Amino acid sequence: MNIKKSFVFLILVFVFAGYVSAQYNRKFGANVDAMGGTGVVNKDIWASSYNQAGLAFIDGISAGVYFSNAFQIPEMGTKAFAFAMPLDKYGTVGVNYTYFGYELFNDTKYALNYSMRLGKRVSAGIQIDYFQTVQGLDYGKQGVAVAEIGILANPTNNLYIGAHLFNPWRAKLSELQNEYIYSMLSVGAGYRFSDKVILNIEIDKDIEFPAVYRAGIEYAVISNFFLRAGISTNPTQYNFGVGYNFKGLQLDVSFANHQVLGFYSQFGLSYMFKKTRK
Repeated sequence: MNIKKSFVFLILVFVFAGYVSAQYNRKFGANVDAMGGTGVVNKDIWASSYNQAGLAFIDGISAGVYFSNAFQIPEMGTKAFAFAMPLDKYGTVGVNYTYFGYELFNDTKYALNYSMRLGKRVSAGIQIDYFQTVQGLDYGKQGVAVAEIGILANPTNNLYIGAHLFNPWRAKLSELQNEYIYSMLSVGAGYRFSDKVILNIEIDKDIEFPAVYRAGIEYAVISNFFLRAGISTNPTQYNFGVGYNFKGLQLDVSFANHQVLGFYSQFGLSYMFKKTRK
């Protein structure tokens, strides 16, 4: 076996063990990343990762790709793809795929989701995930199914409130090691102060760890060009980024400075192919 690859694998397992074990559900969306991870009120294709209820608000067939190079280590890159198709009054169906790692250690998620409006101002969504972890050096692979549910409300024209629950039944990745996939409740709100400024806040609570507080802001400098910034806690992380939207094509780039592990970047590209909902 290649000695260099074996060495990298051991680094991933031991040095980053805490980071890896806590991140089975690797969320994606560079626009959300730039706003401190405040995605529970998101309403574009990236809601596929943060709160599937937001997919009920998209008007056309949409797809997106995402890449994150965590801490400038190629073996810790995350790649993702999402697709969603509105079915007019019958809701929205979608799929997404996430891959983290490389051939000696990787996590993969396959997901199928469905969302629909429960009225003019409320939507709900559900997603079924299948997680698979592969470890080299003859450690084998493990897989488990997990559910996600979410709700999104628009009580006034400028205010959105959302909630999302990941892994409500605390699925186990390994019976032998008694290893659970974490469970997370996310609650947040977003307010549009004007056509140019949006502010989001969010709280994420794992049942075993302290709450993570998030805040993010988006400012439209000119039509279709956005500046974004955000912050999150436990540990403290600062984010910023830019986005550009042109005739359904959306390009997002974001950067983050992790208090412990340093600097990394994210990239997202999405496109709305065809409007299917009036």
